[in-house]
Amino acid sequence: MPRIPAAQRRSDFIKAAVEVIATHGIDGATTRRIAEQAKANLAMLHYCYDSKEDLFADVYEYVAGQYREVVLANDPHGDLVETARGLLRAIMVFYLDSPSFAAAALELVTWARRQHGNRGIAVYDQALDTLRGVLRNAASDQQAEPETVDQIAYVIATLADGFALNWYTYGDRAVAEEQMEVTVSVLDSWLAARLGTTPAAT
Repeated sequence: MPRIPAAQRRSDFIKAAVEVIATHGIDGATTRRIAEQAKANLAMLHYCYDSKEDLFADVYEYVAGQYREVVLANDPHGDLVETARGLLRAIMVFYLDSPSFAAAALELVTWARRQHGNRGIAVYDQALDTLRGVLRNAASDQQAEPETVDQIAYVIATLADGFALNWYTYGDRAVAEEQMEVTVSVLDSWLAARLGTTPAAT
């Protein structure tokens, strides 16, 4: 049987940890369960990571990185309104298609805020910074104040988080898909009021 490189094993353990956290929560995310989810033995996990804290540090980076990838990969390179709508929709689609990620991210951020305040804030800050960066690029040719761009990033994050929590709570995909449209229409109305644009037809 070919030997699996340590870097690949660490990636496997990170993804396994996300699944276990989504199912069992932080307290139930034991190293044994994570190893079993990764289809590896416990000794290999301890070879890759000195402690569960070290593993969780990489899980935080993974969560922030996934969010960043979704935002950057779905930048429509349009105007500010088009970009804001596209980003909100892309984030919600990602949550819809990755329920374990959504559940684990919610669990990780709230747990980290309780246990390691700055770490929980840092993960959220990274996500907001990525949103702001893309929105600022879209606003470069428009008369949009930096404060307005920051507000749009906040509104997108708040709407996406609310959608994720509702999806995690009820798990009804058909309803969630309808709620995506409602959520985008809320953003449209806010943008119209703030920027003087016309809400997009749904």
